[in-house]
Amino acid sequence: MTTKQISVFLENKTGRLNEVTKALAAHDINMQAFCIAETTDFGLMRLIVQDADRTAAVLRDAGFAVILTDVIQIHCPNVPGALSKILESLAEDDIFIEYMYAFAQSESAEVIINPNNLLKCLEVLKRKHPEIL
Repeated sequence: MTTKQISVFLENKTGRLNEVTKALAAHDINMQAFCIAETTDFGLMRLIVQDADRTAAVLRDAGFAVILTDVIQIHCPNVPGALSKILESLAEDDIFIEYMYAFAQSESAEVIINPNNLLKCLEVLKRKHPEIL
């Protein structure tokens, strides 16, 4: 299934990440998943929340640069090889994964992927792995 991901651009300075979490907490927004990438000049926080539009507005009001992106969220078994089978199916159909992140809890894992072709990726997943969407 598709979901909206929020990307927040952060200056590389002490406390900036905490400013994001404080703004979310002040508005009772819980992060369901997130990852952080960094370069020498800035960091990029990607996060999944229940209400992406509201969260983006809260973060913009707090002075953050924010972008909303459609990504694919898949649910797969938390066992060796499960993700490999899914990624192999996508590679067979020439779908390139630009980035991904995941979290696992006991027997299942949630994986967020940003493919080079969202619609084609969804089509392949529905055809080859309908149980994970």
